[in-house]
Amino acid sequence: MPAKRPATPAIPRPQQLTERALAALERFSHIEAVSGIVLLLAAITALVWANSSVGDSYEHFWHTQVTLGLGDFSVSQSLHFLVNDGLMTIFFLVVGAEIRQEIKDGALANLQLAALPLGAALGGVLMPALLYLALNHGTPASAGWAVPTATDIAFAVGVLALLGKSIPASVRILLLALAIIDDIVAILIIAVFYTASLDYLGLLVAVAGLLLVLLFQRMGISKAYAYVLPGAIVWFGLLKTGVHPTLAGVILGLMTPVYSKPMSERPVDIIRRNFNELMERFTPGTDNREAVAEPLRQLRDAQREVLPPVQRIQVGLHLWVAFGVMPLFALANAGVSFAGANLSDAVSQHVFGGVMLALVLGKPLGVLLFSFLLVRLNICRLPEGVTWSGVGLVGLLAGIGFTMSIFIASLAFSDPTLLASAKLSVLAASTVAAVLGLVWGKLTFGKARPV
Repeated sequence: MPAKRPATPAIPRPQQLTERALAALERFSHIEAVSGIVLLLAAITALVWANSSVGDSYEHFWHTQVTLGLGDFSVSQSLHFLVNDGLMTIFFLVVGAEIRQEIKDGALANLQLAALPLGAALGGVLMPALLYLALNHGTPASAGWAVPTATDIAFAVGVLALLGKSIPASVRILLLALAIIDDIVAILIIAVFYTASLDYLGLLVAVAGLLLVLLFQRMGISKAYAYVLPGAIVWFGLLKTGVHPTLAGVILGLMTPVYSKPMSERPVDIIRRNFNELMERFTPGTDNREAVAEPLRQLRDAQREVLPPVQRIQVGLHLWVAFGVMPLFALANAGVSFAGANLSDAVSQHVFGGVMLALVLGKPLGVLLFSFLLVRLNICRLPEGVTWSGVGLVGLLAGIGFTMSIFIASLAFSDPTLLASAKLSVLAASTVAAVLGLVWGKLTFGKARPV
């Protein structure tokens, strides 16, 4: 007679070890500073790679063409494009969702609070541009006035993450909101000053995608994969228009519902009812798949609706963005080659000095000055948990221009020497801004809360 199988079989030792390791990895991955360290390591790797004896392979690798085809139709883009314009859309989707949640009931919940990042971003654009032009007016270097106006949101948020939980969440939200507005302004600057023409047919395509998103929301469609198609339409429309398609992520994030879809019962009540029904129907050792299929389906649907979509996006994509998208972005963009920069040339010196001064000094000065004026005039007020030290930290980190600044530099300068000097200055200024931000954050917030 065969031995009776125990009701609860013993868990094999290898499985126990695996589960413990995965649990430890899960806890480790949610330490905020870890994602910033991974981002920093990826950036250093790219920088060393681009300036090593095999530096040419860096550009060759990221400009490798990836082709997708179906019959006579094919699309070919570089790996660099797929990371910067494709994967980074997911990052901006998460950021947009965070901003949307704060608009509902957080640090941006009313006009008086929302006016602060808007004014700070405006100051962070105008002051650097004015400082740069003050140094370079009337010279060939003046074409780069817009280079120091941008903020690289991915690197700014990554550096902030290095400071861990000592930084209040409201300071992070202020930085996110400011950087998004800053990016939108940079896109507008590119469209107005550095783009010959815009394709307005693409704008119609993007609007059609947005209308499809709204239709799906009204129909009560809440499964994420259903929105891939309309999201792709919005992305393609913006790309065809001539603006940066990652803006689609911001727009879709801001459109994400902050409430779960209307249901005849509360999700928790559905879970309770179907759980009890499932326990009644489930009998070990019998083939009862049909009996439990419907309760399981309703449990999955209700479980999804416990959290509103705006929170589900953040929870579901956090690890992918922090340990996948952002490190890849750093690896694909931080490889700035020092070759070609000639700082012995007077114009190149003006470019280098102008960008350095504008990003390191102009950004925090503009953010602080405009914020102070708006608060003093009672147009806005500081959100709860945000002090002037926090605003100063945001201003310093806003000086991390990096990829968007380098992109604007490539549009502003046709002279290879000036372009190389601009890239070098952006890298140097962003590094100084990051270090100053970390030092300031440690000095002012290091003992505020345990990391």
